[in-house]
Amino acid sequence: MDINSPEAFNAYREKMNDRIIAEKHKVLNRFWSLDGAAYEANHLDAKTKEMLGLVASLVLRCDDCIKYHLGKCAELNVTTNELMDIMAIGNLVGGSICIPHTRRAIEYWDQLHS
Repeated sequence: MDINSPEAFNAYREKMNDRIIAEKHKVLNRFWSLDGAAYEANHLDAKTKEMLGLVASLVLRCDDCIKYHLGKCAELNVTTNELMDIMAIGNLVGGSICIPHTRRAIEYWDQLHS
């Protein structure tokens, strides 16, 4: 399996999250819970929140976060046109240093849709 594939990324993420949560560290577990709750629909729908998470991850240049939010966006039926708008805003806010992350994001998006 390609180590950069969505399947490998998700398997690793789940394995390591389970490992960390198993330590029962109060602050870390509360943070994981807060993170999950933040993306639930409330005043904004879940799709909008994932798109916001994706643009923030691009600006912060976190490839793991970008992959995670791309996967969620794909699950929530974000279109490629919407994705390109997200990437445009991220690059505008984050600057040209975001370009390599945009390349990897589009490559991952293509893998999600193959």
